[in-house]
Amino acid sequence: MVGMMRRWSALALLSCGCVAVWGADWLTHSGDPQRTAWQKAETSITKESVKGLQPLWKLKFENEQKALHALLGPLIVGRIITNRGFKEVAIVAGSSDNIYAVDADLGRMLWQRHFDYSSETPQTKNSSWLCPGGLTATPVIPPPPNFASRPSPAPGAAGAKATPRRPTVRGVYVLASDGNLHQLNLANGEEVVPPKKFLPPNGKPYSMNLVDNILYTTTGQGCGGNPNDVWAMDLNSPEMKVASFSSGAGGMWGLAGAAVGTDGTIYTEVGDGEWDPSKGKYSDTVLALTPQDLKLKDYYTPSNREWITKRDLDMNVTPVVFPYKGRDLIVAAGKEGRFFLLDSQSLGGPDHRTPLFRTELISNEEVDFAGAGTWGSLASWEDSSGTRWVLGPVWGPPHSKMQFPITNGKAPNGAIVAFKVAEQNGKPVLAPAWISRDLIAPAPPVIANGVAFALSSGEFVRQANENEGGLFSAKDRAERSTHAILYALDAETGKELYSSGDSVTSFTHFAAMSVANGRVYFATYDNTLYSFGFPMEH
Repeated sequence: MVGMMRRWSALALLSCGCVAVWGADWLTHSGDPQRTAWQKAETSITKESVKGLQPLWKLKFENEQKALHALLGPLIVGRIITNRGFKEVAIVAGSSDNIYAVDADLGRMLWQRHFDYSSETPQTKNSSWLCPGGLTATPVIPPPPNFASRPSPAPGAAGAKATPRRPTVRGVYVLASDGNLHQLNLANGEEVVPPKKFLPPNGKPYSMNLVDNILYTTTGQGCGGNPNDVWAMDLNSPEMKVASFSSGAGGMWGLAGAAVGTDGTIYTEVGDGEWDPSKGKYSDTVLALTPQDLKLKDYYTPSNREWITKRDLDMNVTPVVFPYKGRDLIVAAGKEGRFFLLDSQSLGGPDHRTPLFRTELISNEEVDFAGAGTWGSLASWEDSSGTRWVLGPVWGPPHSKMQFPITNGKAPNGAIVAFKVAEQNGKPVLAPAWISRDLIAPAPPVIANGVAFALSSGEFVRQANENEGGLFSAKDRAERSTHAILYALDAETGKELYSSGDSVTSFTHFAAMSVANGRVYFATYDNTLYSFGFPMEH
């Protein structure tokens, strides 16, 4: 078993030939373990150049949709050596247990793999948009050799004197619908070692995160009869030990899975359910867990939790984490329509109910459980003056009493909202800065070089069929959806700098964008991967 572990920790790098370290990468959902969605290495995309953005290519895959799920957000490796020479590669997972590697320059397939279902438990066949079955967790790629998988802790933060970490492994980790973890050679898609059981089958895991050679994911909706847990697999241990922490109640269904702080702390939000901390039940709560063994470290529950749960206004977002004056700050949100600023040193104060700061209601004035509030994940970046920004998607119109200093037109269907982290009475607060143009159920934004990319998903997100009763089916929702539109916005004002217009022909469902080396990528419901950027120069 020790030999097997070592092969998982080293053979991927060796069998890949040579893994390059040049160019910008996008190796995990939201770009980094803290889920900031900030591409710090971008140089080609600027506020001036982005006006020249154009569709470069699109590639359609043979992947069977599972309810509303199709392709997951692409991962980008800036440069690796393959048998066809140096390549920038896009890695894309498909809902029907497929994974693809695409030449990011040419939009051509390099390799593809399908994972056969392997479990004594029968595979889920009758999927729904709530429990689609299939592959649902965005894969993850380790950083290059000798690169730390998380940034150095902020000065004075816990973990600042941690011992040096062993290099993480290149390759791509993929979690199939049967709960087996696969490690694939980035150059050719071959299995490096036999699959290893990570989760029970037929669950609904969310995006994997990788820090210190430990894989993390979360599960929600109780799909396949599985628990709603945070999961960790230690790739350093001889037996590749799996640990878990149960919410005891609601699901953890932030789109980006769990976020990891600069000191290794794991952060996740829990949705609706029972709440009784004395019995280990945490609904509509932000959890802080210790790395690796996933012990409860701290938690924050909004003071109006009972009302939130009663109205089905789940805390349903992956928090974003960033360093601030010697410690991490965390921003959380949910369907209620508020944003919460939390201090890593004490998430909710002595009573676990008092945040560092809570915004007024930003959205969801009508208390809509299905098509309003904030969904998915958030974003954060720092401008050249050192100002820290927090951005998030809002579904439905902004609250009528919410005032932003900069507006960019009416936004009845949704928008991206931006805040500055400012000081007020000696404490950090989220100060409203701008709200974008109208967007239909926008995906979480990504930021590169002062440009915020926003994706109007075009998805029909209503759940209840008020005219006929019951819920809309996945087919009903797909037929009522329109097409996605990519926008580039000035990240300091929200001003529109670019629009893709009608060039995208399908909608997106819980989409994730990627930005690397002058290009923006995303996938649509019709199994098409899009690349936008600037014409190549040879």
